[in-house]
Amino acid sequence: MSGLSAFGHDPWWLILGKALVVFVFLLLSVLFNVWLERRVIARMQLRPGPNRAGPFGLLQPLADGIKGALKEDIVPRTVDKVVFFIAPILAATPALLTFAVIPLGPEVSIFGHRTPLQLTDLPVSVLMTLAASSVGVYGVVLAGWASRSPYALLGGLRSSAQVISYEIAMGLSFVAVFLFAGSMSTSHVVAAQQDKWFAVLLLPSFLIYVVTMMGESGRIPFDLPEGEGELVAGYHTEYSSLKFLLFYLAEYVNMVTLSAMATTLFLGGWRAPAPISTVWPGANEGWWPMLWFFAKLFLFIFGFIWVRGSLPRVRYDQLMKLGWKILMPFSLGWILLVATIRALRNEGHDMPELLLYGGIAIAVVLALSLVWDTLGRGADEDVTSDSGEAPDPAAGGFPVPPLDAPHYHGVTGTNKEVSSGIH
Repeated sequence: MSGLSAFGHDPWWLILGKALVVFVFLLLSVLFNVWLERRVIARMQLRPGPNRAGPFGLLQPLADGIKGALKEDIVPRTVDKVVFFIAPILAATPALLTFAVIPLGPEVSIFGHRTPLQLTDLPVSVLMTLAASSVGVYGVVLAGWASRSPYALLGGLRSSAQVISYEIAMGLSFVAVFLFAGSMSTSHVVAAQQDKWFAVLLLPSFLIYVVTMMGESGRIPFDLPEGEGELVAGYHTEYSSLKFLLFYLAEYVNMVTLSAMATTLFLGGWRAPAPISTVWPGANEGWWPMLWFFAKLFLFIFGFIWVRGSLPRVRYDQLMKLGWKILMPFSLGWILLVATIRALRNEGHDMPELLLYGGIAIAVVLALSLVWDTLGRGADEDVTSDSGEAPDPAAGGFPVPPLDAPHYHGVTGTNKEVSSGIH
């Protein structure tokens, strides 16, 4: 059996065992990733990092988890207690469920039963992962709302806007994969990459997904929902003990799940890289494919950590501009180009001719975007020009003073009083 027909025939104990293995793996991956992140960032900052609890500090995340769980659970009196308790569960549960559709390898024999190394698969598995991540953001939004705190509420609002913005672009990056794979099933997508990975064939979709998974996970440089510098801790400011650890768990499990989706959709899933698979015929058989899968997964997780240790947090207007004005239009144009090439190829056109048409289309789109950006920049300069009058606080589309107005505090009587009070 192969494809979707391979699922639904396992005995109950095998299904339960698979679910338990996935659950334990995700919990252990959180501990390992916390340790890895602290060690890697410490090395980047010329520090030793955790090195006391256990060999190389490996037990430090476990000690921190036990300490956090044993802390006093403080619940403010003004919170909505029901929603306040449900929100961490809503954030963590979908993150754990998403990994169920990730294929870790081909069919193997477990105690005499032939079964794929995947808990389950659906005709719309990729859409299920998007739906689960959409439900997960409810936990963040409700946590900010139920806390009845201005910092938590602002963090929840930021999270809802951020996830909506980047989830649309993420869904659009999947469309080209669906067109080439002919299915939304994760096992079928992996099978379609037998000859060439989609990261090579659909490089723009892969790059868009990498950016959107950074925004979807809410980590630096897109950790605006937390924003320690201005929101204390964002949506989980009022949380402590186990409820806070559930949010912490959801963040790191999401990081693993997003990396696993990138591996499955663009890097061939559990299939070995070309040099290994061409030299070794049995590289994609038995239990060996799990090694290739986890190696690719580790590369993405290391990328998450590398970005966190290298880039600063972006401004919120930059975050929204990247999602709505760059990623989404580019994704739509790329989908149109891929669909056109697929249609022409089905009609019998040869590949060099299609590449020529695609290159011309990309050149035209880039030229139009350059002209549009130049015209928009000129319009912004006209709006914010120094004419001796009070600058418009909403110039440029955002209700903040323009950056080129250092004399702004001395314009109106109210600002004179404020500035004189400060100085």
